[in-house]
Amino acid sequence: MDSSFPRILVVDLGSQYTQLIARRLREFNVYAEIVLPEDVERCLTSKGVYGLVLSGSPYSVYDSDVPALGEGVVGRVPVLGICFGAQWLAHRFGGEVVRSERREFGPAYIREVEGSDPLLGWVRVPWRVWMSHSDTIRSLPSGWEALAYTSEGVLAVFRGEVGGVPVYGVQFHPEVSHTEDGQLLLYHFARDLCGCPAVWTPEHFVDRAVRMIRERVPEDEEVVMALSGGVDSTVAAVLIHRAVGKRFHGIFVDTGLMRKNEAEEVLSALRGLGLPVVRVDASDRFFGALRGVVDPEEKRRRIGEVFIRVFEEATRGLERVRWLGQGTIYPDVIESAGTRYARKIKSHHNVGGLPDRLPFRLIEPLRELFKDEVRRVGEYLGIPEALLMRHPFPGPGLAIRVVGEVTPEKVRLVREADAIFIQVLKEEGYYDQVWQAGAILLPIRTVGVMGDVRTYEYAVCLRAVVSRDGMTADWARLPYGLLEKVARRIVNEVSGINRVVYDLTSKPPGTIEWE
Repeated sequence: MDSSFPRILVVDLGSQYTQLIARRLREFNVYAEIVLPEDVERCLTSKGVYGLVLSGSPYSVYDSDVPALGEGVVGRVPVLGICFGAQWLAHRFGGEVVRSERREFGPAYIREVEGSDPLLGWVRVPWRVWMSHSDTIRSLPSGWEALAYTSEGVLAVFRGEVGGVPVYGVQFHPEVSHTEDGQLLLYHFARDLCGCPAVWTPEHFVDRAVRMIRERVPEDEEVVMALSGGVDSTVAAVLIHRAVGKRFHGIFVDTGLMRKNEAEEVLSALRGLGLPVVRVDASDRFFGALRGVVDPEEKRRRIGEVFIRVFEEATRGLERVRWLGQGTIYPDVIESAGTRYARKIKSHHNVGGLPDRLPFRLIEPLRELFKDEVRRVGEYLGIPEALLMRHPFPGPGLAIRVVGEVTPEKVRLVREADAIFIQVLKEEGYYDQVWQAGAILLPIRTVGVMGDVRTYEYAVCLRAVVSRDGMTADWARLPYGLLEKVARRIVNEVSGINRVVYDLTSKPPGTIEWE
């Protein structure tokens, strides 16, 4: 992103909600960028920074390795501290922060607010907010004022000044949905107090992305991209193709691990968008590499190795290709990198996982976007809703929905069960109400009775979750009648399966996929 582009910096101090703060701001077309505290000083040298939001953190202000901003950073642009961020501000400028006798976690209610302040003028009491902190602010720095307390007498919102620049703190989390209209607090901070323009729109992003791709890729060089029909890779491909035209090459590697009829449907859809795509059927090679493998990480590693080899072979005849397009998005970048204040969450196949021998430079036009923004950009580009609203699907495909060794027969079973589940969700009008759904083949056989005959066949587990971005998720409360219909059809129509169960685990503590 151009350093002069109007933005709010979200300073990552280790909170699990840091990305959510940025997403909330972007929902109002205000560009928010996540940075580490040690990078704030450098970022403030540009003209594009209008304000800072300090995230929460698992730390206490009294920890020896507590994350902190450098001297002189506060007081240059307006600052909003959230939870730990508020405590750090109060402690740093002379207030008193004390350890609570017990952690305050859950809802709290604000009964009175200082309504004349621009940050809170919209609030209607009682206002439910969401608390999650161990320390609390006992007294504020000299000259700072409290704007709101909870009904329990806990300081909830304060205001101060440093160098004549406003500083705010809230001891709750406005970014989470449990806080009523909490996003409005972030909006009024960014727009009214910081004056940050709301210019982060799909139209602006597409124009800028196409221009940057054209500037980076010389006219005598070409771009290749692996396509799977996923939302991110499809939107990235359409952007790159718009920028370079006939110099774009799409390769669809058929692993044999996709959902029912997916390969044909994806190819048809991609070509319908005008994208030149070549299909490479390598299913035998993938099944061969997976023979005897039961460890989930080893499955992923082997699938990745075979994929790279197949992809390399498919690009050997493309002599002018110097660039590799990828559908990397912002959460991929953040989660793969991790920070020294929060643990790395997971590794992604499209960030930092490419072997050094690939002779390509990367083009990642979506690496600044969250998933919902990708869909908005895709809609602006005219990509059909059927592609944009497809449920996420793991890169290793059905291999990680077969718990244990992967065989063609097991993939057949889980593919058929999955197809029935998705079909019923669509028929009953629930497909668009869940974030992701699928079937998992369990590594057990169970006794059953079908037609007065004893059976000993596999069990499958249905998994459906609701989420906004996949980082956290709750199990979908699907109607019993729908689940019964799915189970009945799977048992009756898929030879080899005689039992169906439903997963009621949220993320966390579980994950969406089982492997």
